[in-house]
Amino acid sequence: MAVLAYVLFKVSSGTEREVCQKLIEFGEVKQADIIFGEYDVIVKVATQDLDKLEEFVSLKVRNVPNVLVTSTMIISREYKGKSSV
Repeated sequence: MAVLAYVLFKVSSGTEREVCQKLIEFGEVKQADIIFGEYDVIVKVATQDLDKLEEFVSLKVRNVPNVLVTSTMIISREYKGKSSV
């Protein structure tokens, strides 16, 4: 069963764009966004299972330069809006 998750990132100041550009190179990443607030970047991830999610975070994400802290949140259910924007 596929696993969807959001991974929140704190990165070195001024490296948000660089980190996003590196993260979107990974096949697991569906979207990467720069955000304001406690975290700097949020990434939506899709993996085959929890083991693959753990491999993605442990082996790929933690090797990206300028990533200081991550927080992973597994999606339990998605709801899609009707917005056309």
